[in-house]
Amino acid sequence: MVTAANKPTKHPLAEYIERLESGGTLLPNTAENVLEVVGILKSYGVVLDAYSKNLIYIAENQFLVFFPFFKYFNGEVSFQKLLRHWSHDRINFEYAEYCLKAMLWHGGGGLDKYLDTKEFQQRAQAVIQAKFKNNPIVMGVNQLFPDFLTEQLRVSAYYSGLGQFWRVMADIFLDLSDRYDRGEIKSIPQVVDHIKAGLVANANKPITYSVKIKDKVYDIIPASVGLTFLADTAVPYVEAVFFRGTPFPGTVSFNAQAYQVPPDQARFQYGALYADPLPIGGAGIPPTLLMQDMRHFLPEYLHEVYRRSLRGEDDLRVQICMTFQKSMFCVTTAAIVGLMPYPADTENPEEQRLNRVYLAKWMDRLQTSQLREVNS
Repeated sequence: MVTAANKPTKHPLAEYIERLESGGTLLPNTAENVLEVVGILKSYGVVLDAYSKNLIYIAENQFLVFFPFFKYFNGEVSFQKLLRHWSHDRINFEYAEYCLKAMLWHGGGGLDKYLDTKEFQQRAQAVIQAKFKNNPIVMGVNQLFPDFLTEQLRVSAYYSGLGQFWRVMADIFLDLSDRYDRGEIKSIPQVVDHIKAGLVANANKPITYSVKIKDKVYDIIPASVGLTFLADTAVPYVEAVFFRGTPFPGTVSFNAQAYQVPPDQARFQYGALYADPLPIGGAGIPPTLLMQDMRHFLPEYLHEVYRRSLRGEDDLRVQICMTFQKSMFCVTTAAIVGLMPYPADTENPEEQRLNRVYLAKWMDRLQTSQLREVNS
């Protein structure tokens, strides 16, 4: 137990620090929250399954393609599918690319470091030579601008890395839904434990990336590099998408004199934990695409909750966003607790102090998030 003398009473979010120290969660444990979180993660899992498959398809089949008109078709191009694509009766894979670009821009983790090494450049040049050896125009461009094609392969590596990360997360969320349906999940702490267990079980899962040109396979990220799921994709994803993100056009001034956009990327706070749900549904807001995708796969029990709300389905995307943020605070809780220096129930005063310092740093970053709103 945490001693009274060690309680973090001065921190603005001291309540949440104490919750985590006592084995609690950032989101209150209520039956309604459990239903909402599991239901939205079921829908999210279905969407992530589609995102993951498409990202991996693009990485393996559309690399170094300058005009990939059919990259969202997963190799299955037909006139009927093209009509559905033009009418937007489809999964919005553009949101997956938004997350990918946020990760690429913010960097972090072993994947980001590896893509700046000489080993990657050598492997990239081998792929470029094999793909364009009979194309003097492209090879000439490569001589004039030696980083151009290499940068395209860096982006392709992120397509593959994010696709592999989402493959794991989709399975975790869909398994959570199955366990809920069987009556095994009944509380928010159980939700968090399930997610944490999934992250731990896959922590050392290798992240690799290879492409095939004619009959030869080229390793762009070989297993020998040692990239893993948790350290090199999960943590950078949380940092880039949950916390930092990018400013949404139409909601934030890009006038430098207005100081609306921080000059330092590390101070960006436009991620999923900070976004105001009310603009969701407006043009140019990337999360709108995700909410639109998830609305197609809502379990009936969650859809019924939205129908009974004050505005019914008139603000469905906003309601989905609010629930989605609740679920992301559960994922964040799993990440925070999983990375805690010492067990939450330690009775060693020094270990308690170090845990508290660790938790306080997380809470410093969450002060301007939607944490209080999801708890209200």
